[in-house]
Amino acid sequence: MANPLGGQGSGDFRETSGRVQLFHMGTRNSVGVLTADAFTQANPPIVTAGANVSSTLSGITKKGVLGSTVAFTRPDAGNGFHGGPVLVTAAYQTGQKPLGIFINDSLGNPFENTPGVASGRGPYICGMATVGLSLYETRHQKTGSAAITYAVGDKVYGGVNGLVTNVVEDGYEDNASATTNTVLGIVKVAPDANNSLLVIDLRV
Repeated sequence: MANPLGGQGSGDFRETSGRVQLFHMGTRNSVGVLTADAFTQANPPIVTAGANVSSTLSGITKKGVLGSTVAFTRPDAGNGFHGGPVLVTAAYQTGQKPLGIFINDSLGNPFENTPGVASGRGPYICGMATVGLSLYETRHQKTGSAAITYAVGDKVYGGVNGLVTNVVEDGYEDNASATTNTVLGIVKVAPDANNSLLVIDLRV
């Protein structure tokens, strides 16, 4: 069967960081400032049990938010800040909303410029773009660790670990009432044996 993504085979984007492939451009938003923990968070940052860790994070040891993960508002850090998910004194923060998908890792890559570190800014894609994500959840997070699969048309949310998921109960945005999580996007192409990317049409 032909690959609908034009030859991007399994594993093409599995490196040591997150990758975003832009199929249809939305807004590359650089308004706002990264939180301090956007440079230091572990990956995964919240649910760390080995049975729950996404297979797409295999081989990634880099700290900080990664390209292909969800950018959230972070009112706990101040007006205009954004970053990844965070626990404070073992409680989920309230008021975080998904803004879009980070384009780059906050710490950059070896032998390249590190604009996030230099500027304190972390651009993210929003505004009805179509993007292919190399990082996404492959397991349930809050209710066991069962495997999850994606299908075209699924709604996806900003998950508790900052990865996109189609399990609404695993949303980070509102831990007390999972059904109120913002729809981040709709699955356009599901990952399979011929394609390692999760392609979504953004709705934020």
